[in-house]
Amino acid sequence: MEMLNTNLKLVKLLKEWDPLGYGEEAYDSEIADTLQAVHMLNDRDKLARKIQAIYEFSFEEIIPLVKCKQISVEMLAIKNEDSCSI
Repeated sequence: MEMLNTNLKLVKLLKEWDPLGYGEEAYDSEIADTLQAVHMLNDRDKLARKIQAIYEFSFEEIIPLVKCKQISVEMLAIKNEDSCSI
């Protein structure tokens, strides 16, 4: 149940992020890939580079790494907050 709540929070955050300005509904597959990455990675910089690569692969546009680092920090905070609230 905790993982479901964590994933729901992460999806909400990523939908609101809208890094390329295409609207909240434009990133379903990228959000799924990013969720997988956040559960595999704990390093902010590695996660940021992975996020950047996921979106670049799909849209052939590069999101500035600083924006990816900001979202990766927020995502890791959600993941760590929920995993520590046992």
